[in-house]
Amino acid sequence: MKKDKVKAVILAAGKGTRMKSDLPKVLHPIYSKPLLGYVLDAVSSTGLIDESVVVVGHGAEEVEKFVTEYTDDAKCVLQSPQRGTGDAVAKAKDILADFKGTVLVICGDTPLIEAETLIDFITTHKNNGSALTVMSAIFDNPTNYGRIVRNPDNSLKCITEEKDASPQVKQIKEINAGIYCLEKELIFPLFNELKCNNAQGEYYLTDIIAASIEKGLKADAYILKNNEEIFGINSKINLAEATKILNKRTNLKLMTEGVTIVDPETSYISPETTIGKDTTIFPNVYISGKNTIGSHCKIGPFAHIRDGAQIGDNVRIGNFVEVKKSVIKSNTNVSHLSYIGDSELGEHVNIGAGTITANYDPVLKTKTKTIIKDGANTGSNSVLVAPVTMHENSMCAAGSVITKDVEANALALTRSPLRVFQDWVTARLNRGKSGEK
Repeated sequence: MKKDKVKAVILAAGKGTRMKSDLPKVLHPIYSKPLLGYVLDAVSSTGLIDESVVVVGHGAEEVEKFVTEYTDDAKCVLQSPQRGTGDAVAKAKDILADFKGTVLVICGDTPLIEAETLIDFITTHKNNGSALTVMSAIFDNPTNYGRIVRNPDNSLKCITEEKDASPQVKQIKEINAGIYCLEKELIFPLFNELKCNNAQGEYYLTDIIAASIEKGLKADAYILKNNEEIFGINSKINLAEATKILNKRTNLKLMTEGVTIVDPETSYISPETTIGKDTTIFPNVYISGKNTIGSHCKIGPFAHIRDGAQIGDNVRIGNFVEVKKSVIKSNTNVSHLSYIGDSELGEHVNIGAGTITANYDPVLKTKTKTIIKDGANTGSNSVLVAPVTMHENSMCAAGSVITKDVEANALALTRSPLRVFQDWVTARLNRGKSGEK
């Protein structure tokens, strides 16, 4: 395969009507990362593509804002009005005007596509010397997909959309996966010749196949090995299904690497989270975003770990604990019903049940850090109001609200004196019986 770089065109202009949402379809998240983010990551991870052009349309400002903040390797171009996939790809012509080489075209709503598949797809396209290659898949039930139509000699003839297909064509099980490799100098001029004489009055990217063949250019179809990878998101139902597929893939990988997942069906773990061997994930754990969890840890059940957690070895995260954007060093225990956010916990720290790190100022809308150093302990039902530091081997008593730093080896206690009213319950019952208030 030639070592020259490849450009990508990512189609992200669609409204996603069936999502029934104000949010653009490609920005709907799985594990807090938008669908488009997964596609951008897969494209970037190939190591072959040095720049992407994202075609935006519906919700253009929101989508472009995400792209700009998410990566430095992509530019956005507007498609308005949205007149089909062929028109969408054509919008990238100006940005790619000086580029000579292969262009990968991919949809922004296919979060399950893997970089390894894209590498093999691009490699096959280049090795075959094709002007155009379309990715295809074999489905037992191809309903709603465009069909790959082949000539009697099995060469590629065209792609026909379901709404334009004859009953005979609808019997074909090989479908268009919606991903293409195009040789830019050969194929892009053909976009000027596309027609919109179809049921939708749109310019179909699929028509570029027939146009290429008519010009005598070589067009091929690459059959995908794992159909799940081109699972597209068109509804909230699809979104949930894709989440389950991605979760199963992630959990199988983690278990293969030595992680114990007691119930993979109820443990949802972001593929961007790394977990060390001999760590046990108990049922009903939800881990989203980019996190690192060490070896020999115990997580859950019913724990929630959010983006930015760095957890060392031999750490216990108990029942109904939430951790967000925090460092928890090795041999530390966070007991049940606690919240640890924007915090740094040292080694051999014990967090008592019901401890809260109060890290958010709702007036200034700022977050500050809680630091709990090696060997420190918090009693049950404690609140640590950031910014605050508990130094080495310090303690706070149960039920305390800590608003100032606690020195090393000191005990902090903020608790009202206990008052006991003898026979209060008996007296209250007697008043109730006599009708007194």
